[in-house]
Amino acid sequence: MNQLSHLRVEAQRAPESGIVAVMSHGRGREGLIPLWAGEGDLPTPAFISDAAASSLAAGETFYTWQRGIPELRAALARYYGRHFGRTFAPEEFIATNGGMHAIQLALDAVAGHGDEVIYLSPAWPNFAAAAGIAGATPVPVVLDASGNGWTCEVEKIAAAITPATRAIFVNTPSNPTGWTADRGTLTAILDLARERGLWIVADEIYSLFYYGGTRAPSFIDVMEPEDRIIFVNSFSKNWAMTGWRVGWLKIHPELQQVFENLMQYSISGVPAFLQKGAVAALDEGDAFIAEQVERARAARDIVCDRLRSTGRVELSPPAGAFYAFFKIDGVEDTTAAAFDIIDRANVGLAPGTAFGVGGESYFRFCFHRRLDEVEEAVERLAHWIESR
Repeated sequence: MNQLSHLRVEAQRAPESGIVAVMSHGRGREGLIPLWAGEGDLPTPAFISDAAASSLAAGETFYTWQRGIPELRAALARYYGRHFGRTFAPEEFIATNGGMHAIQLALDAVAGHGDEVIYLSPAWPNFAAAAGIAGATPVPVVLDASGNGWTCEVEKIAAAITPATRAIFVNTPSNPTGWTADRGTLTAILDLARERGLWIVADEIYSLFYYGGTRAPSFIDVMEPEDRIIFVNSFSKNWAMTGWRVGWLKIHPELQQVFENLMQYSISGVPAFLQKGAVAALDEGDAFIAEQVERARAARDIVCDRLRSTGRVELSPPAGAFYAFFKIDGVEDTTAAAFDIIDRANVGLAPGTAFGVGGESYFRFCFHRRLDEVEEAVERLAHWIESR
């Protein structure tokens, strides 16, 4: 019996992650420096882990609030108030099982079979894949690359809109390119969405990993309360919590019951003890984030300076996030090259083929690590480039 053929077509077509394929090839190699995944090298800080452990020890292991415990939603409101300079209500937030789950819930709410969703490419591959699994058609709009970095032409987004379009997914600062929208671009995208009656799904997970100020420009800076924007976010990056799988949605309060229902029929609530750790992250973690951003800034400069010194690399310093996205002169098959770099340089990179249209000829280097490791990794990589 051919069981595979009896699965949903959308499930059968779910793509293998090009990032995971490289990780599987190199995982466990002695001395390898793993820069393929979007995470840092530090474990979760003790002030966060201890809060979760105390909750677990206290027996907080029962079913919990579908929308998130009141303490977490209040902490999210405080966090946004500090960083965005105005008042937010706990009713604007929903706790999720990581940023990916937040994206899936947003898609469940706004798009399905027969619909189209636009996204900016090169892109983290999970959004497009999740849209496809949901039955919607992901439509890439390619960012423009130049010697001055990546830019977004809003006219290209407008040209991609059809009667089937339901939403525009915008990740800024961007994984993998580091592209960061300015207020003018955000305003233009929002005006377009208003004019065409579209939702915006805003992924601002890297908003504090921004090298031009205290945080990146946000749709929050330019929107009105009734604009149709769903924000998806995660605790993974800012607080070294990638393995916790805790995230959140920021939505209009009118949508609370709908998203509570979607939570009920997907994961039935994030464990309470994990949420207690998330509360500690929000209330006590600003200094930790600031330290990580400054370390990432120094790492970015090390990587960009050394790779460009080879004379073989096309690379613009990213304005945000913590990735160098670059081309190597003469390298066309980045998937094969990524495997070779593992084998010969003992450095793990993500091939640009994993990030869709416009990214095929690039590599992604996650520089959110100790500076000595970053220096060693970039020297190994530069030697690989120079030896070709």
